[in-house]
Amino acid sequence: MSTEATQPYQRIVQDVRAKISLGVYTPGTKLPSTRELAEEYAVAPGTVQRALSELRTAGLIYSHQGRGSFVAEASSARDDDWIASALRALQEQVAELTARIDRIERGSA
Repeated sequence: MSTEATQPYQRIVQDVRAKISLGVYTPGTKLPSTRELAEEYAVAPGTVQRALSELRTAGLIYSHQGRGSFVAEASSARDDDWIASALRALQEQVAELTARIDRIERGSA
């Protein structure tokens, strides 16, 4: 497990989300291909796929088989969904770290 605070797929999600918020990627814009994103972020294609999956779940993008991924229409409800999703992910990370600390403390006690 990476000791970095942000996993590579999360970095991609945050970056694409920022580009959407700033208007770099507007609704209907085709995102770079998985291969192009993998090269840009120096990660495996599977990492990019995980990031795209997160973005689809948040309603920020949609994908068409064989055509690529595109920016979805803007929606404040989607922003709320993304925030809720991000909070759930943070809660899971905190729970995991708490459990690890508990195991370490029990081992050294």
